[in-house]
Amino acid sequence: MITSTVEYLGGLRTSCTHLQSQTTIITDAPVDNNGKGEAFSPTDLVATAYASCMITIMGIFAESHSINFTSAKADVQKIMEANPRRIGKIVIKLDLSGNNWDDETAEKVIRAGKACPVAKTLGDNVEVEFDIRY
Repeated sequence: MITSTVEYLGGLRTSCTHLQSQTTIITDAPVDNNGKGEAFSPTDLVATAYASCMITIMGIFAESHSINFTSAKADVQKIMEANPRRIGKIVIKLDLSGNNWDDETAEKVIRAGKACPVAKTLGDNVEVEFDIRY
């Protein structure tokens, strides 16, 4: 089954449609790579997907273990490398402080999040730095 379609709109911009929901995301080349930077770049989406996937897996873990999980916010920084051009590092500042977890609970939930599918997919190809508050 096809997950999405991507259509080139010109001007280094694409329209990406998730077929099941018909949700659309526009991407734009970043300013440092000949684009306008008016939307997420594809590499922005990869870095953002990492944090989103972590939070989603944390939610699944918390729900399946009857752990309160009502608060999570991530600030994501993507750092590019030049040769070859690629994502070199992702910095994720994750605030989980609104959940009022003890250390043991926080460690379990965070460990689950760090094992998310995007993390496993990127593996050791991208350095990831975490700053997690709980």
